[in-house]
Amino acid sequence: MKSILLHVDHDPAMEARLQVALDIARASGGHITCLQSVSYEVFAPGDFYGSAIAAAMPVIKENAEKLRQQTEAHLANEGVPWDWRFLYGIAQHRLLELSPLADVVIVGPSDTGEGGKGPSALVGDLVLKAPVPVLVVPEGTKSFDVNAPAMVAWNGSSEACVALREAVPLLAAARKVYLVSVAEPSDKQRFDFPALEGAQYLSRHGIECEMVEIPRGDAKISDTLFSAAQLRECGLMVMGAYGHSRLAEMLLGGVTRRMLSDPQMPILLAH
Repeated sequence: MKSILLHVDHDPAMEARLQVALDIARASGGHITCLQSVSYEVFAPGDFYGSAIAAAMPVIKENAEKLRQQTEAHLANEGVPWDWRFLYGIAQHRLLELSPLADVVIVGPSDTGEGGKGPSALVGDLVLKAPVPVLVVPEGTKSFDVNAPAMVAWNGSSEACVALREAVPLLAAARKVYLVSVAEPSDKQRFDFPALEGAQYLSRHGIECEMVEIPRGDAKISDTLFSAAQLRECGLMVMGAYGHSRLAEMLLGGVTRRMLSDPQMPILLAH
């Protein structure tokens, strides 16, 4: 992945995703575009006269400049090409505007000011609307080994197919790829793409994978998938997002929502 779009903000996962962006850029000979966006539209709803915004903006700008200086100082010593974009506006809108010429967008799992709790509205919008995959990096991620084993969460849906296709550059670097399905015998067959077809697609790209089927059991699917990935020492999970309507995901739960509420590793999402 040569063109990496990195969301820069004050959320708790900022340091983690910066490191992941650097690791991917080094491994691929890639370029990082750092996007820092400041919005004045969300700080004072109902402040028709702008007094609260006028008082807050100098502090907001000062904090944004401090973050930029810290991040640029870090980047200056890394030997990776990068550029900086500072834009006014809502972050997901600006990321979407720049995403068509990116290979991946790297973000954190929670929105700024949410205390590290996901899932993120920003992630949801990007996954549904961006033409490229979204890599969600949780706080505490120290590095990203592109050669580490990778796991593809497979349910045969079109979303899973898209995620698999978008992940090929990263899967090609992994020393082992697992295509993992959670068997749910009580469910009716809904999709037309069995795991074998996913494996065949990867083989055409020179990527061999091991197909794994795990019994559903009593645990949540999200916990089952994370446990399977950790057991196999995976450094990346790939999955299709929002297989049902997003409204149903948000109201009823769903695997995507639960995975993003407490991600245990970097997750590459596509829809």
